[in-house]
Amino acid sequence: KKFVLSLILVSCGINNGFSQKFENLALTPPMGWNSNNTFDQNINEQLIKETADAFVALGLKDAGYEYVCIDDGWSTRDRDKQGNLVADPVKFPHGMKALADYVHSKGLKLGIYNCGGTHTCAGYAGSRGHEYQDALKYAEWGIDYLKYDWCNTDNLNVTEAYITMRDALYAAGRPMIFSICEWGKTQPWKWGAAVGHLWRTTGDIGPHFDDFERRPNKWNPMSVLEILDKHSQDELRRAAGPGHWNDMDMMEVGNGMSFYEDQTHFALWAILCSPLILGNDIRKMDKQTLDLITNKELIAINQDALSIQGFRVPWRSCPVDAWAKPLKFLIHS
Repeated sequence: KKFVLSLILVSCGINNGFSQKFENLALTPPMGWNSNNTFDQNINEQLIKETADAFVALGLKDAGYEYVCIDDGWSTRDRDKQGNLVADPVKFPHGMKALADYVHSKGLKLGIYNCGGTHTCAGYAGSRGHEYQDALKYAEWGIDYLKYDWCNTDNLNVTEAYITMRDALYAAGRPMIFSICEWGKTQPWKWGAAVGHLWRTTGDIGPHFDDFERRPNKWNPMSVLEILDKHSQDELRRAAGPGHWNDMDMMEVGNGMSFYEDQTHFALWAILCSPLILGNDIRKMDKQTLDLITNKELIAINQDALSIQGFRVPWRSCPVDAWAKPLKFLIHS
């Protein structure tokens, strides 16, 4: 009881009047899908619509998945004459407002991507110097979630850059989840709670459970177990809570690992209160994968109202890791 009370006091201290992020969002870890892990920049309007359709048809929406998120590569490489971001007219011929309307018509929410630098990681127009202009455009389009990356930022101050975009989103007036993606470089678990709703704790994930040798040279992704051990996720757990979560990156479930590795990956993300953001092609996944990602018990662990991130049990004599997570229904039973 003493431990739980201390977490509540920390949470109350974060939600103060000086914070200009939108409150009452991401009270449990966000659940959804992101285009990057499977499609990279090969994204388009039809893919996003079909994914939203699949959310409903396959029961993902009923299981709690809500956000359909577009990653890097959705815009043109340059802004228009007024300095506005422009959706690629070939990939998204009807524009982002029409796409957001379609996603909303399914009872879902639309996420989008940009960077704090001059260009995104893939070389498209970044937000540096256009933060308020971009935030107004996202609000106009009906965007519900912004993933904000950290490429091409030169000597920008990390916290100040994220605060600027936080304030821009707030000024635009449309509540959006703000996802901090600076890869854990500046220990965002120490400052991110007043700025965003989740923050990446490590570099990018790849579709490998523990084989560090199969990494493509171009971007050097991390395996599931490497992310688990980086910084020791145990040490970050006290920063997590309603509206502010440690993000271990999008999941690689259904992207080529064995089913047992997928099971462990999904269960660990659930125990760690990491956002459950799918990264596979849900339109083509097999029933075994669908059954795993819609498992009610595992999702309930992730979404538990007590909101305490799991931890590794310190059994020195045991060669196998054991993880535990306090749950509301167990504490109050």
